Amino acid sequence: GLVIKTVVAEKSGNQGMIEWINSEYAMRPVIAENYLFINCLFVGFRKEFKGNGYASQLIDLCIQDAMDKNKSGVCVVTRKGSFMPGKDIFTKKGFKITDTAKPDFELLTLSFTPDAKIPLFNESVRTVDKKYSKGIFIFRSDQCPYSVKNVKEIQETAVKDFNTEVTVIDLNIPSEAQQSPSPFGTFCVVVDGVVKAHNPISKTRFVNIMNEVKKK
Repeated sequence: GLVIKTVVAEKSGNQGMIEWINSEYAMRPVIAENYLFINCLFVGFRKEFKGNGYASQLIDLCIQDAMDKNKSGVCVVTRKGSFMPGKDIFTKKGFKITDTAKPDFELLTLSFTPDAKIPLFNESVRTVDKKYSKGIFIFRSDQCPYSVKNVKEIQETAVKDFNTEVTVIDLNIPSEAQQSPSPFGTFCVVVDGVVKAHNPISKTRFVNIMNEVKKK
């Protein structure tokens, strides 16, 4: 089942969290059997809570849970920038890169046994399905609640500024997210068959993307 652990400060409230689940139910396009998969990791809504080792402790809890459940290991998707953890904190714990996907995603794995099957990205991240070759599509999931406001603003901006509709594709279950054209899994923007954003974006960023597309 889904496990969520939080970092709670007495005065400041929730300052971080980790979310993991059996890899077969991961909300990212990853193929992994008998692993625990880290869906989300974040610490430090306030700066004073960063750099204190809380994220490392949260990862250790996941690793221990995987061992207790006789899993083959733990895996996670990383990249530089916002909305996803970087790889450094994981490589320090022995995680290895087992696959990569454009533009800058890396699948990191900590295997407990040498004969465990290596997790890989689904082939859906290599080529966008032809049925999305014309138009604007937003793939989103409630697993990442931050996208709700973004999607509404993008839809309104598309109609107002570009006289075009946006098709929203809800990823309601893991098997749908595992077929996402973006390694991010729970959000992406596809314009005329090309992934233009791999994480929730503002309406300003959407306008910039559309202007870039119009120039070509």
